[in-house]
Amino acid sequence: MAAAQGRLSDGAGGMDEAKDTEEGKGHEDTAAPLPFRAAVEALRAARLRPQVEVEPTRAPQRLAPHAYALEAAVVDGDQDLADGRLVLLHDPDGHDAWRGTFRLVTLVRAELEPEMAADPLLPDVCWSWLTGALSARGLAFGEPSGTVTRAGSHYFGGLSERPAASQIEIRASWTPREGLGGVPDTAAHLAAWCDLLAQVAGLPPAGPGDASVVTLPQRRGPQSR
Repeated sequence: MAAAQGRLSDGAGGMDEAKDTEEGKGHEDTAAPLPFRAAVEALRAARLRPQVEVEPTRAPQRLAPHAYALEAAVVDGDQDLADGRLVLLHDPDGHDAWRGTFRLVTLVRAELEPEMAADPLLPDVCWSWLTGALSARGLAFGEPSGTVTRAGSHYFGGLSERPAASQIEIRASWTPREGLGGVPDTAAHLAAWCDLLAQVAGLPPAGPGDASVVTLPQRRGPQSR
């Protein structure tokens, strides 16, 4: 699976720390407090839509006392339509910027048609997909922050036969509200994040009759894995 690379929001440069190595991948933090272990177990047990492949990856080490990371790809056959990474952070002492003890941090990316990437409303729409995905599942969250970035590539010389390529990136973080025992509903947050991935990939809504989901028209074809 192709892992999303880049720097996370809120100064969380730890996305660059999470290299594709086996060391620390899916590592069980036996010294972690019970709320964090329960939150991680809920992530592992979550049932997600079949088009989204999720697997644990190396978590950043310097963002919080405890961290767990997942990477995902929206898959069509042997091709990826979108990919991303979701990191769960936990500081038992709390964090002023988070206003809580947990934080979810993410990077989501997908290829777009250049014409669609030029739409001036695209960043606002993409950000609304994130908040809308959380709200649609009835999830309480706070302190959302992030960026939506459009990037374009044009090829010359020996690469001139390649068509121009455009990419959208959503980098965001938010504080999931804690429930019983100080544990947030991380499984539901993961499902909402997968809804966001599916929307960016241009997939139809998972639930029948869900007219609240607006998908990307004329998106670029799938990327080879």
